[in-house]
Amino acid sequence: MGYFDIAQICLNGHLINSRMKEAQQHNKNYCDICGKATINKCQKCDKEIHGYHHGGGNEFSYSLDKVPSCCYNCGKPYPWTEAKIKATEEYIDLLENLSVEEKNSLKKGIDDILAETPRTKLAIATIKKHAIKLGQTGKDIFVDLASEAIKKLLLGL
Repeated sequence: MGYFDIAQICLNGHLINSRMKEAQQHNKNYCDICGKATINKCQKCDKEIHGYHHGGGNEFSYSLDKVPSCCYNCGKPYPWTEAKIKATEEYIDLLENLSVEEKNSLKKGIDDILAETPRTKLAIATIKKHAIKLGQTGKDIFVDLASEAIKKLLLGL
């Protein structure tokens, strides 16, 4: 049976080391890209962040190609995801051409583009409805925040 190594990721979401146990020489206390501290556990439930998967038997090994948005154990967003959510909400608040109702509608859909939910299609429809008012920066922010599967649906903006 396979097992996961531990991933080390900075608070801004830069992958530092996907093999923290196996390749300890690559571990760092701070990110060499942005200078933020690094973590290897969920700050909510203290479970280790899954890194490289070592296959066993008939299982494949695979590396971590994208940092996870949320903890596999408790489902809470990691700090880099929380930062993206906050930045998205702040950007929405800056838009003077949106009503309070429109802003709230867009903010309500943020969680539904992080991962596919029963409300994802509604969130995408809301974003597309306000795409012109969001501007290119707003569109880019929402696409960056979205899960890989949902990005494909949003790229039609």
